Amino acid sequence: MRLMGKIGAIGAAAAAVVLVAGCGSSDSKSDSTSSTAAPFTATVAVPQADGHDCAVTIDGGFGTAPKITIPDGCTPPTDLIVKDIVPGSGPGAAAGQPLTMNYSLVTWSDKKKLDSSFDRGKPFTLTLGAGQVIKGWDQGLVGVQKGARRVLIVPSNLGYGQGGNGIKPNETLVFVTDAVQVGS
Repeated sequence: MRLMGKIGAIGAAAAAVVLVAGCGSSDSKSDSTSSTAAPFTATVAVPQADGHDCAVTIDGGFGTAPKITIPDGCTPPTDLIVKDIVPGSGPGAAAGQPLTMNYSLVTWSDKKKLDSSFDRGKPFTLTLGAGQVIKGWDQGLVGVQKGARRVLIVPSNLGYGQGGNGIKPNETLVFVTDAVQVGS
């Protein structure tokens, strides 16, 4: 089931993405941003009510389909979490600019991949801030640089809210995005 196709059915305002919340995390280092990158693992910290963090794990470097692992027993965040796990270069994206992104989406509640442009072999193009995607993407991709792998953990109020097209109501969404092109 293709999310972006579903998004079109939901409407232009109900597409995809997240905002930068700068949670602490422990990242693995990688010097490469090419599709031939060495094995790569990074974690994104999700603060929990007990003061500890839950670590969402991302396996795979820029240009490769990621494996996203959400541990059992973790409470989803109520704020947008944005974390670059592979740095990009060049100017950061601003509202009104075209972006070409690859992405993979896993739903928090059932930990299943719902959609992936990597699997289709075709990146997704959007205009940042134009309401073509979910608020989480319009907010969370601001400043992304070409070559960056950015994780967006999107609470339901910035995602699909009441759900639809394969997404449950009040679902938290975990996106791993690769900025293939920023600007024209």
